[in-house]
Amino acid sequence: MATWSGLRLDREVPPHVRGEEPPLAGRRRDAHRPHRSAVSSALEGAGIDKREVDLLIYVGVGKGFLEPGQSYLVAHALGMDRVECFDILDACMSWTRAIHIADGFLQMKRYRRIMIVNGEFNTVEGGPLFPCNYRLRSAEQIGWTFASYTIGSAATATIVSGDNDNPWAWRFSSRPDLADLCTVPSFGLGLFSDGAEKIGKNGAFQFTSFGEELHARAFALLVALMREILAQHGELKRIFTHASSFREWDVFAHELGLQDKIHHVYPEYGNLVSASVPAGIAMAVDKGLVQRGDPLAGWVGSGGMSFSAYAFTY
Repeated sequence: MATWSGLRLDREVPPHVRGEEPPLAGRRRDAHRPHRSAVSSALEGAGIDKREVDLLIYVGVGKGFLEPGQSYLVAHALGMDRVECFDILDACMSWTRAIHIADGFLQMKRYRRIMIVNGEFNTVEGGPLFPCNYRLRSAEQIGWTFASYTIGSAATATIVSGDNDNPWAWRFSSRPDLADLCTVPSFGLGLFSDGAEKIGKNGAFQFTSFGEELHARAFALLVALMREILAQHGELKRIFTHASSFREWDVFAHELGLQDKIHHVYPEYGNLVSASVPAGIAMAVDKGLVQRGDPLAGWVGSGGMSFSAYAFTY
């Protein structure tokens, strides 16, 4: 099933799958180390000091705090004790929502520089995947649990500033009636929902995802949104997607003749959740596949369900 989705099995197997101690388990670890590394690289690439960042937004599912926002803990760990902070959580759309909001702030000239920090560390022991979802009670459970075994980990940092000469093009769509297809419910399971049968089938605070239906439902909407972006923006050099599956995104791209434009990270790194797009861009830049001035696009489908396609100049 993993190879069917497009996951390479010759990549390094995560420790918890090998039966070893998973990342951040047991003795105290520095969970902010990946954040520091990502932020340091972003600041160096932008040629600025951390004191020049006006706003820090933390995004993603992989977070350790509901209160205060994870952004405050991250900012303090980075020595940014006077930066303005808040969090955004919208499943795998989190980074995209943050960039969209940041774009609006920059157009209003509310801030000069905004940093978006993303940490997806969902494979830690006691988290939404391990060990609960690795203890199958029936073969049927694979239908709403398989996606757990494709999840990877990543930390990214993105710094944006205003550029009136190169506006972003945005398209969004939502289907709240499909919210029960991908969930991580908290305490009081059922208290904050209408009791839909599919919600929380793996229990409170555990990941439940009907991946096959998610992709089937996403097809028409994602294709329509990208078609609108292509009509408005024209030629694109690279397209970065939510890395939920190689196979499914290849099908989406084939519908529009865009297979050669997609930069896939799923085969090597799995589903990086809301870090999929920024991690993909960073890796493409490191490989020399993207240069300043290139027209790029993001293409994301997320639990909610929500969908987006957007174009920008790197």
